[in-house]
Amino acid sequence: MPRSERRTAKIRDVLSKRQPDLTVVMENIHDPHNVSAVLRSCDAVGVMRVELLYNVEKFPRIGKKSSSSANKWLERRKHTDVAECYSTLRQEGFAIYATHLGTSAVSLYDLDLTKKVALVFGNEHRGVSDEAATLADGNFVIPMVGMIQSLNISVACAVSLYEALRQRMECGAFDASKFSDTAFRELFEQWIKL
Repeated sequence: MPRSERRTAKIRDVLSKRQPDLTVVMENIHDPHNVSAVLRSCDAVGVMRVELLYNVEKFPRIGKKSSSSANKWLERRKHTDVAECYSTLRQEGFAIYATHLGTSAVSLYDLDLTKKVALVFGNEHRGVSDEAATLADGNFVIPMVGMIQSLNISVACAVSLYEALRQRMECGAFDASKFSDTAFRELFEQWIKL
């Protein structure tokens, strides 16, 4: 198969598996390498769009090298206010779960990640803000048995997204496109030019 036909087939296949009902909210992630690593994980599991919530840190510069150009295959939407970000997501039907070590937090493995869900990950040093944790529909933790009670943001995101991938594979979420024929054609035309 010629290279152009292989590329076209790959774009169709990848686009058909995109999950517009799964997103990640990155709140004030400082290190652009962490942002890029999160973008790579998002692309790998079929996330369509990521939410960049920055009201303390500056929006990061995302390098092509560290993200392996994953950023060009993902839509990015910027927010500067937690309540506005969450309101927008809720209007779109998303349930919002933030990583937070609070007493009411549940295990990642107890979440139903087959539904329309947004997962919130916080700053490398401060974690998810109190506002982001409080306004979320729930908080979750990744179970750990070591001395350290936290993972690098990009690792935490990857672990969480791969649990979503596992759950979605089990229920057949990747078996058929989640886009209408018209939306699929429009996205395909955009992607083929990238």
